[in-house]
Amino acid sequence: MPQGGSMEVCMRKQTSRNNQEAVGLLEVFGLVCAFLAADAGCKAANVHLEVFDKNKPANADSLPVPLLVTVKFRGSVADVEEAMRAAEAVAVQNTGIVSRHIIPRPTEDTEKMLKISALDKN
Repeated sequence: MPQGGSMEVCMRKQTSRNNQEAVGLLEVFGLVCAFLAADAGCKAANVHLEVFDKNKPANADSLPVPLLVTVKFRGSVADVEEAMRAAEAVAVQNTGIVSRHIIPRPTEDTEKMLKISALDKN
């Protein structure tokens, strides 16, 4: 468990470290599932979070939950892998996983895109 063991510690701003860190992207159905998965991942490994992102696809009415949310873990490759395992286990028990990816060393352009979030827009 990371020091402090809470999502607040997990969310601390660490922009100077980001270009050396892996990123784990876990897209799940619904915001509650995203919070549960993020909490499990942060408790399982020494990672922190980038801002969540959301997507409401065109076929939203046919999905288990009409909102897709992406959780973004940051840390070493090993820590991100461990966080993703824990987060995926929780997500599967809830509304489910849409997709998952780990990028070991994101490019500068990818780093810029990781900061984008539709959650703060109307």
